[in-house]
Amino acid sequence: MSARIFRPTRSATQSGAGRTKRWHLVYAPERPRGHDPLMGWVSSDDMKSQIRLTFDTKEEAIAYAERNAIAYVVEEPKPSPRRTISYSDNFRPGRVGQWTH
Repeated sequence: MSARIFRPTRSATQSGAGRTKRWHLVYAPERPRGHDPLMGWVSSDDMKSQIRLTFDTKEEAIAYAERNAIAYVVEEPKPSPRRTISYSDNFRPGRVGQWTH
């Protein structure tokens, strides 16, 4: 039984950073998913795949995993490559590039 501790990235369809501040602990699948022969659905009998624990800090998530003897891997979040600027910066007098329509 192993787990992954990570902070989720922001949604690709939204510009906000909502739901990206907390850390998650998700169990790794113990068995691969299988196909149901009658309906053709993909399913799993692994009940731990449905569990997602949420923590305020990375240290709390690590302490929980160590307290319950869960092997874990911590994935650090990547820094955001975008620079946050406001719309009014386009009309700033000291702007480097020329503003055009």
